[in-house]
Amino acid sequence: MDNAMISKVEKARRYAEERTRMRVEALNVTFDGENSPHKVSLDNGAWHCDCEFFHLRGTCSHTMALERVLDGMLPELVS
Repeated sequence: MDNAMISKVEKARRYAEERTRMRVEALNVTFDGENSPHKVSLDNGAWHCDCEFFHLRGTCSHTMALERVLDGMLPELVS
């Protein structure tokens, strides 16, 4: 590996540790739920999930799990 690549790898490690530098603005995820897979997305600060619970309540275990994983990296979310 050349010096330029080594420098980029070190910088990437540093960035990965500094999560506040990143903001996820759009995201599409296939979430392998206990019963079936679900499509979850984040767009314009709003979550969407194709599970029935989300359609009833506007939140679900899939979106809540992703909020935990992405803690500190999400924009102000629309309720």
